[in-house]
Amino acid sequence: MAQERTGWHEAFYSALHLELEEYRDYLEFYKEYQLTTEPLRIDVLIVKKKPGVVIKKNIALQFRRDNIIEYKSPGDYISLVDFYKTMAYCYLYAALGGLAIDDISLTVAGTRAPREVMRHIRDVYGWRVKEAAPGIHGVCGAGLAFPIQFIESRKLSEEENLWLKGLASGLTAKTLGRLLRESGRRRDDALTGAYIYAVLNANTETVKEVSQVGRLTLDKALESAGLTSKWEARGEARGEERGKVQGAQKVIELLKSGKSAEEVIQLYSEKKRTKTRANEEVPAKNTGKSANRKKTAKPVRLVAKRSTEKSPRS
Repeated sequence: MAQERTGWHEAFYSALHLELEEYRDYLEFYKEYQLTTEPLRIDVLIVKKKPGVVIKKNIALQFRRDNIIEYKSPGDYISLVDFYKTMAYCYLYAALGGLAIDDISLTVAGTRAPREVMRHIRDVYGWRVKEAAPGIHGVCGAGLAFPIQFIESRKLSEEENLWLKGLASGLTAKTLGRLLRESGRRRDDALTGAYIYAVLNANTETVKEVSQVGRLTLDKALESAGLTSKWEARGEARGEERGKVQGAQKVIELLKSGKSAEEVIQLYSEKKRTKTRANEEVPAKNTGKSANRKKTAKPVRLVAKRSTEKSPRS
């Protein structure tokens, strides 16, 4: 599968921000929170700024002071190993932070519910799993140290959880159009850039379908989502991000030159295939045939770039 990797985890982090937008003043979000000096990281950590505040959003009704969230992208699944690893993270996080274990909650999110895990905790621990709302499965039972819930994004309500439900491939034209419109209303929000890029990348066929009936062009899609402004504003962006800026600008240039959205999508697909082939090519050896050409070797200066990544707690 020579398909460009979709940044689902980055998009999930953005989706959580957007879903809990109403409570942003009361929550702190940490992406890939590092537990120890070893490579143990929580996908997303959400901490209440004021422990007593009540979050009424459906996905956050069980939230305590510190809330650990594990995410599996579309095509992946939550195994028993994943579940126990995440449970261990919760206990380790509480121990290292000197927290009471019931000040923590655990959310495990994915496209589908982890049926194997649900059966296991029922048979082994006697815990019951109840679907409190479409796509939200709460765990209850004796001996449960902290609240646990499973979020099944494909069953969430689009009206209540548009951003999480949109983390999927194979979206309908209606849903994709709605996501783009909602993103357009938040054009100054840097979060929507990473989110929409992932969704467009995973739904090129739907973008083509929408384009063909004239309701959307890639030009409008990129600009309404604020992709280019988001990337340009981040001067410290990594090379990968800068590449996306240039790619988005190239798409817009092609559309303005008269190319149709369908032609641009075709070029976009061909570019990915060409890039894959180019990476596999071996440079040809110098046979000396061009010895008569006058070349001046230029000195190469190596410059060490300073890391711009910050600690989650900084």
